Amino acid sequence: MTEPRPVLRVHGVTAEYVKRSVLQDVSIEIRPGERVTLIGHNGAGKTTLCRSIFGLHRVSAGAIELNGEAITRAPAYTRVRYGMAFTPQGHNVFPTLSVENNLRMGVYHLGRSVRDVGDRLNDVFRIFPVLEERQETIAGTLSGGQQQMLALGMAIMTRPKLLILDEPSTGLAPVLVDNVFDGVRAINEASGTAILLVDQNVSKALALTERTYVLKRGRIVHEGPSADLLAKGSLWHLF
Repeated sequence: MTEPRPVLRVHGVTAEYVKRSVLQDVSIEIRPGERVTLIGHNGAGKTTLCRSIFGLHRVSAGAIELNGEAITRAPAYTRVRYGMAFTPQGHNVFPTLSVENNLRMGVYHLGRSVRDVGDRLNDVFRIFPVLEERQETIAGTLSGGQQQMLALGMAIMTRPKLLILDEPSTGLAPVLVDNVFDGVRAINEASGTAILLVDQNVSKALALTERTYVLKRGRIVHEGPSADLLAKGSLWHLF
């Protein structure tokens, strides 16, 4: 039996900031429904890779494919239409809008082609019941953890095939970190959405995911099962 086509294929990507190389010949693949984490020290290039995959940072070399479609030069909104969603670091919500209206904004760009908004809202509420309880609450008054759940909910309103998460647990109390990671797992298991996760909470990221890429000074230096790295207990030799 042949393996399914990768939902994401990044091949030989190089990216720069003001002529300074940040990513160098980076290649990764994510299969449909797979949970993958990307780890590395601050400044290794993790956020740049996420932004490059989503089309927010132009790559200077290499190729990016989503479900077999070349998207290397496609704008971010096209990548969303092809099935990609991105939750950048920080609580990226509309603070003056209600929870429900934030979620509706998640599919606003898709226009009239989305006729099942109610079903999509229910999908989010099944994963994050607290958002259903607070539908009319102004997003800016939510706790940090609830705002992060809302940002995730906005992303999955598009029913993506690939969800990229950049530091979803940053600044959260431990119990809220658990809630967010549980939510990420639920998104993957409920819909088969593939996950690319970047998070400084390495042990939780490894426990959640199936495979890990290690990025060091803009290069991939290791790829393998997350469980193997978790069992070793120390990853400093990779950095």
